[in-house]
Amino acid sequence: MTGNRAKRGQAHLQPYISKQFYHRYTPIDHAVWRFVMRQNHYFLKEIAHTAYVNGLRDSGIKTESIPKVDDMNKSLAKVGWGAVTIDGLIPGSVFYGFLSNGLLPIATEIRNIQNITYTPAPDMIHEAAGHAPILLDKSYREFVRKIGEMGAKALASKEKLEVFKAVRHLTIVAEDPNSTPEQVKEAERLVTEARKKLKGISEADMVSRLFWWTVEYGLVGDLSNPKIYGAGLLSSVGESQSCLADDVKKIPFSVEECIKTPYDVTKPQPQLFVCKDFDQLAAAIDQFALTMAFKKGGTESLEKALQSDNLATFVFSSGLQVTGILATIVKDKKGEAIYIRTKGPTALSLEQKQLVNHGKDTHHKGFGTPIGSLKGKIALESCSYAQLKDLGIIEGSGAVLKFESGVNVKGRVQTILMSAGKPVLISFKDCQVTYQGQVLFEPSWGTFDMAVGSGITSVFAGAADPDAYFEWPANDSDSMEEEVQELNELERLYAEVRSLREGTDWNEQSWSRLENVIAALNKKYPNEWLLRLEILEIYKLQNFSHPNVKSISEMLLNKNWGKSVNQVIQRGFTLINKS
Repeated sequence: MTGNRAKRGQAHLQPYISKQFYHRYTPIDHAVWRFVMRQNHYFLKEIAHTAYVNGLRDSGIKTESIPKVDDMNKSLAKVGWGAVTIDGLIPGSVFYGFLSNGLLPIATEIRNIQNITYTPAPDMIHEAAGHAPILLDKSYREFVRKIGEMGAKALASKEKLEVFKAVRHLTIVAEDPNSTPEQVKEAERLVTEARKKLKGISEADMVSRLFWWTVEYGLVGDLSNPKIYGAGLLSSVGESQSCLADDVKKIPFSVEECIKTPYDVTKPQPQLFVCKDFDQLAAAIDQFALTMAFKKGGTESLEKALQSDNLATFVFSSGLQVTGILATIVKDKKGEAIYIRTKGPTALSLEQKQLVNHGKDTHHKGFGTPIGSLKGKIALESCSYAQLKDLGIIEGSGAVLKFESGVNVKGRVQTILMSAGKPVLISFKDCQVTYQGQVLFEPSWGTFDMAVGSGITSVFAGAADPDAYFEWPANDSDSMEEEVQELNELERLYAEVRSLREGTDWNEQSWSRLENVIAALNKKYPNEWLLRLEILEIYKLQNFSHPNVKSISEMLLNKNWGKSVNQVIQRGFTLINKS
């Protein structure tokens, strides 16, 4: 993906790519970014994994202002990755799809000052300050790509989609400055209620928990003295400090324990998992992947797809890929799948490319086909054209196919689609398909396209050829114009302090400008703590014995701002005193 445009095989991701409207960031937004980044550079150098500390240094991400995604894309390109702009919280399968393609999706919103310590909404601080720097480490980014590949193919449940909708609503409400505490609590309640309706744990839930306890909230190293590598911790001014306290339980990493442990995005985590190193993570998820439907296939995997009631792809042993929503599984006495039927638009593909005349228009009402070997344990996918002829399967001639399962297919062979000299799809006219007296397909229904395959080798979420299957609306974010934002009074005060801080000449006029800012703050903005800290930085550089230093410091330290803000202010003083 170059810039914000998709490559072949990535077009289904394009609708989720937006544009970074850089000039919409206010001086307050830049101040929030600067504060968090200065905290990260100072406080995390001893408690974060060296891969993050080195990445923060080498990534080129600036402290003073919010980075541009294009610049981050160029930085990650040095290690074969890239960065794309997205609009807030996106579906899990899409998020993992980006990662599996070596793309870091970046939500360009930035948390408001009230949520400076933590926000459940994805934002620039989380993505750029949390995820991006550590991706410069080879072993770590390979682990992230692997978990992305798993997540993109993991089968989800209907209930999981409702949870996603509730969490997305919560992130929007939490970051809306006009939201009331009651509205936030109601949004949190809806998330809780949606989670209660989850039935069991789907593959997507398992991957989500693994991702949360590693990529987002992971610790690495010795159990007694671990280092932080999870982006959720690295981007949280509050939890990056508190997570290493003794009251947060540290548990040796294992896939099984992570999967068993649910999480709450709205609260600090009561326990965290500690891996030995990133190689342990990669090896562990390689083993876990072997248990997933996209690796196992078979009836068990088809059952997962049936329960999900979502779009999935079923890969036959011939290589044919059927993309649709599974509606029916017919089983034999042993409980093995011998016939499947999809509902609604279905497409057939081979090697991730949709077959001509076998898209959703052709199979708009669904698709049915037997699974298994012919009597005599003959696997059709292993037959040559000559062997098919010996079996009486000849284009233009009538044929009767009797399967080991008891499914019978009788009709006139219309076409045989071959791949590498072996059949993958046989189409019949005037065809009837039966099983133990049950009619599975009637001649009046039209052409019967039979998938060739003695078994199902893989089942995964989504489409085999998403670019062909989905009809995406045009993404017009590139054509949208930047709006010139008019600053309000408080934003102008932040801009003024930045101008004073970055100015090269300090004179009497500078002191006058600073006094005017302080007067405006004292008159109208008694709760504006961040700008007051920035003012103290200037005094530290110009005259730290000035009387204003004492009055501002006492106001910041003596007022009860709430526990989390009190801690953040204290850290702000630490930085000022160390500078």
